[in-house]
Amino acid sequence: MFTHEDLARMQAQSLKMQGWIRQQTFSPELEKRLRRFSSWEVAELILRVNQSTLRGRMAADPSLPQGLVEEDGRQRWYALEEINEIRRKLKVNRKSLMPRRPAGKRAIRVAISNFKGGAGKSTVALHFAHAAALDGYRVLCVDFDPQATLSHSMGLSDITEEYTVWGIMARDLIRETDRMNAAMRGAESGSALPQRRLPEAITDMGLRDLRVADFIKPTSWPTIDIIPSCANAAFVEFASAQYRHLNPEWSFFAAVSRYLDALPRDAYDMVIFDCPPAIGYQSMNAVFAADMLYVPSGPGYWEYDSTTSFIGQLSEALADLSGFEGVVPAGTLQLPKVFQDVRFLLTRYEPGNELHRAMRSAFEKVWEDRVTQHPIEMTRAVEQSGRFLSSIYEIDYREMTRETWRRARASFDRAYEEFRDHALTAWDKLEDEA
Repeated sequence: MFTHEDLARMQAQSLKMQGWIRQQTFSPELEKRLRRFSSWEVAELILRVNQSTLRGRMAADPSLPQGLVEEDGRQRWYALEEINEIRRKLKVNRKSLMPRRPAGKRAIRVAISNFKGGAGKSTVALHFAHAAALDGYRVLCVDFDPQATLSHSMGLSDITEEYTVWGIMARDLIRETDRMNAAMRGAESGSALPQRRLPEAITDMGLRDLRVADFIKPTSWPTIDIIPSCANAAFVEFASAQYRHLNPEWSFFAAVSRYLDALPRDAYDMVIFDCPPAIGYQSMNAVFAADMLYVPSGPGYWEYDSTTSFIGQLSEALADLSGFEGVVPAGTLQLPKVFQDVRFLLTRYEPGNELHRAMRSAFEKVWEDRVTQHPIEMTRAVEQSGRFLSSIYEIDYREMTRETWRRARASFDRAYEEFRDHALTAWDKLEDEA
């Protein structure tokens, strides 16, 4: 027989193992550190310029970052900050090396979502964030999943729930209730209008005065920040039902959207949401805030079946939210919800597997060109990166054969480049911000 005390002991034992794994994976200070990138990687895989051309330009301009040379080799190794400085200052054939960003637009927001566990949502979010950072973009990740896989992979732990999406939603409830009460007091009416009251257990948590930046944490990547998650953030699914009862007119699904709207327009280029494997209060906040929906799925029948159910239930949930139209202030929310693009991405795909090829054909027959052309292939290097809480971009290619590493990276590169192109098209469709 087992009680809650037995489960607590099991967790304590697991936390010890978790600490040991972090020691093996991260630095001695238990902090994740981003590796340096070789001159070969910088030229061929990051800046996409001829290696000899880059060497010549670097030698001709000593003001450019020169990287470090290891004692046992001639190759130079560059930090990402140095690579970005080179990107900003250098032009090749009179062309800028900076990535394209539509002028006058806020950051593009993408939800990686499906309620099938193991579909690869966190893996896709992690790799797309890292690939975008290597591409020169500034990225904000938002971890909506209480399993916190993305947060842990970014090197974060010991996060309290107040600084997760749950905190953002509770803060939004308080602020929206204040706004509604102020509007009622200002209404020209011959009778007193009722005031919505929240219990002190909510109002006294200190969330009302938290700034937008208080929820954002840095990562080991200088151009990637994250709003992390933690196991206690699972409480949001229970708390939100109570919050809606306290203020039925609170548009709970738009809390994160309102939060992101308060960010400076040029603070980030891309915002990537890692969604939980369920349709609930957190995932609805993610999809409502998103401009583009990316749906990863494994290549099996059950994954296809689950993805079909996910699309159907998401459609029904978004239709229900349209009932808030007319309740919220005009111009503050767009209802019904509109996505600029929806795409389906196959993960863990094996080109030589007959079943995988057949299921890919089924996906394409149903969703046609909504299915991305480049699935993420399963390789041993991908499996290894997952075991060490890292992306393939963080793994030093010297830790395995260069060909094995390059084959795995090429799969994610192709998937990311297709993602980026779709994101740029959706980005162009966003309204300009004053």
